[in-house]
Formats: sequence, structure tokens, C-alpha cells
Amino acid sequence: MKQNLSIGWIGTGVMGTSMLGHLNSAGYKCTAFSRTKSKAEKLLKSGVNWADSPADVAAVSDVVFTIVGFPKDVHEVYFGEKGILEQAKPAAILVDMTTTEPSLAVEIYKAAKARGANALDAPVSGGDVGAKNATLSIMAGGDKATFDKVLPLLELMGKQIVFQGKAGSGQHTKMCNQITIAGTMIGVCESLLYGHKAGLDLPTMLSSISGGAAGCWTLDNLAPRIVNRNFDPGFFVEHFIKDMGIALKEAEQMELSLPGLALVKQLYLAVQAQGHGKLGTHALMLALERMSGV
Repeated sequence: MKQNLSIGWIGTGVMGTSMLGHLNSAGYKCTAFSRTKSKAEKLLKSGVNWADSPADVAAVSDVVFTIVGFPKDVHEVYFGEKGILEQAKPAAILVDMTTTEPSLAVEIYKAAKARGANALDAPVSGGDVGAKNATLSIMAGGDKATFDKVLPLLELMGKQIVFQGKAGSGQHTKMCNQITIAGTMIGVCESLLYGHKAGLDLPTMLSSISGGAAGCWTLDNLAPRIVNRNFDPGFFVEHFIKDMGIALKEAEQMELSLPGLALVKQLYLAVQAQGHGKLGTHALMLALERMSGV
């Protein structure tokens, strides 16, 4: 894609700020909207233009990216008053990078097609670290030709970028990702609890197990934060609860039993009930510590 294309961006939170920053740094003309304008101030100072609504972003953009919070936010951004589909250009490409419901991704895809535009669902994994370092894993669903057109833009934000298939496939793949993370997170937290109670030096313990069969992204990136008592969000607890709810709903529709996922969701609801919904997902440790009196 040529750099004279106009890029629109909606959502400048923990992830979106860094992701848009990479596009802006690459020389694209970028226009942004966020519900809280102050979150975009750094981007605006670096040359990103501001629009007053998602519709205003769409009116001046050839490609529009969205990364917001919950399915209701996605629906409002696309279908609400002053939403993207109100002003999207014919032949525009709309890329939703929020983790949301596969059925909503299909709804957006069909609505975009009806307007003469195209849409992809392209959720990401990698947290704030991946967003900052442009090493996100991006999983996309939609038309392959549309994916190929935006691939150069996605490559500015991610390292592992894979086309998964028809509309909704990106979101289904992200559910697989979240199911895996749920199981991994409880394992990492329980490992640290056990190591602490056994009197081990936790960084020394981690240096051994991270190089063996237990090695994983969560162990490398989030276990040290837990040890340092840094629960700042790379990804919010409340958003992870949302994702697990979507996965369990989809599983029920497919007549699948996912008891591990159901258990971890209940533990995260405890984290949220303790007032930690705005902390990072590794704050699961706080609920497990409380259960064990540690």
C-alpha cells in the first residue's frame, strides 16, 4: 500500500496508542478518535489529526482501524449514530482489531460489503509489550484479497501475521489464544506461590524453569512483573473476563465443555470483585494469594 493512503484509527488505549504510533512514524497521514481525547494527546503532538467521531474518521480515511473495549463498544463505533458505516468511503477497508464476538465480526463484514467497502477482523495478542515493540501476533479473518492489501500496514504493528480464513475466523483464533492464556496464567501464578512457600528465590527459580519445557511468553514477560509486585495492565482483567465469556458462549453453542476455562473465569471474577478489574491479567495472583493466606 502506498503512503499517500489516509489511515483512520479509533481507540487510543494501552494497545492502540503504540500501534497507531508505528503507522504515524512510518509516514502515513493518520486521523484518530477516542472517547477520551486526553489519551491521544501524545499522538496529536506527533502529527496525528483529530476527528470528533468515528464517522468523521471514516469520511477522510481509506483504511480504518478500530481497537476498543467490549462488543457493545465495537457495535456502537460501527453501527451507532456517527458510526463508521455512516460515512465509510466506497472501497474503504475497515479493520477491527478488538477482541470481540465472531458473530459481530461477520455482521460488520456484511454491512461493509453492502456499502461497497471491505472488512477484516484482526484481533491481536502480545499485550502492551508487543504493541510497543511492533511484535504483536495478528490473526485475520475476511477476504484474502483484502488481507493482502493491508498486510504492509499490519507488518508495521506485528511480527506473526496469519490469515485464518473467512470473516469471524480471526476472532475464533483469538478465542483459542485466550483459552491457552487462561490455563497458562493459573499455572504460572500457582508455580510462583509454590516457590515462595517453599522458600525459593523466585528469580533464580524462574531462570531454570523458563529454559525448559515450561517456557512460555507468560513466564518470560509477566512472571517477573508478579515477582516485582507490578500489576500495571498490559491487558485489563475486565477485558480478559469479557474474552473468556465470549469463548465460553461460543463453546456452549458448539456443545463443547471447557471446564478449565470456566474455572479460570471464576477466579478472575474474584479478582474483579476484589477491586482489581483495571489491573493486568497477571493480577490473578492477588486472588490466589488471598485464597492461600499468603
